[in-house]
Amino acid sequence: MSVMERGHAHTGPEAATTRSPKRGRRSGGLYVGYRSHWAAEGAKMLALGLCCLVVLGPFAMVVATSLADPEQIARDGGMVLWPEVPTLEAYRAIFTGGQISGAIGVSAFVTIVGTAVALSVTSLLAYALSRRTMPFRGVLLGAVLLTMLFGVGIIPLYLTVKTFHLLDSLWSLIIPVSVSAFNVIVMRQFFQNLPDEISEAATIDGASELKIFTTIIVPLSKPIFAAIGLFYAVNFWNTFFSALLYINDQSKWPIQLILRQYLVNNAQVGLDEVAMAGEMPPAQPSLQMAILVVSLIPIVCVYPFLQKHFTKGMLTGAIKG
Repeated sequence: MSVMERGHAHTGPEAATTRSPKRGRRSGGLYVGYRSHWAAEGAKMLALGLCCLVVLGPFAMVVATSLADPEQIARDGGMVLWPEVPTLEAYRAIFTGGQISGAIGVSAFVTIVGTAVALSVTSLLAYALSRRTMPFRGVLLGAVLLTMLFGVGIIPLYLTVKTFHLLDSLWSLIIPVSVSAFNVIVMRQFFQNLPDEISEAATIDGASELKIFTTIIVPLSKPIFAAIGLFYAVNFWNTFFSALLYINDQSKWPIQLILRQYLVNNAQVGLDEVAMAGEMPPAQPSLQMAILVVSLIPIVCVYPFLQKHFTKGMLTGAIKG
């Protein structure tokens, strides 16, 4: 008698009835249920592993190429899988000045200031639309919803930016996209789900609407601020088309436009771009991959810190109260 058979004899019929249904019937000394269960788990792990390999493989190659020395890059034909002698020369070159460093600063400014402006305007509009005592609340809500159905188009938007003398200004990358109707609706729904008794008690104590919003509503709404802030930050960091339309001065280009210049248009990164006076710049593939990594890392680093608020904020804001 095998070990499995003895164990089954000792447990008795009562224990057999409480056994997990996944174990199934015996076949050749092994449970068919166990085999199918482990086969399904193995297939899932294999599929997930392949997906991770497909997603992370190219990114790992980009990081490896940015860290490789010029000799290995030339020997491997431009892209490497593993740097034999890792070096940070490409990152030192793009952070020591020049147009690339300026582009990183422009993207950082647009992202930080743009996110702050967009969060302020969006939250104030959403809070006003969530208040039932707001005059013309229905008309304003209809106007916001109308922008989700009909876009203004590129030419009217360009002419509006030109009329306000925002061409070649970094504010042209911030102001036209500082309010998203979708984000306003999600944030308004979150505010409506908060108990009205809190605001009513503060009103009885003599607090104004602005004080209620800044001292009560905002501290209670950290999840939705984190979620919407992440949306805006990603959008501002990836600003590309707006910069292509409104910014002609190359010293004000964001990093995404620089990325297009050197990767899509295959332009060469010269000494002026990396400002390495008296030194030869690293290999072109290494510099291009370093620019690509720098354009990806900030958002990748921010997301884990906001993830715990992200799910709660989006779920609470999406559920109708």
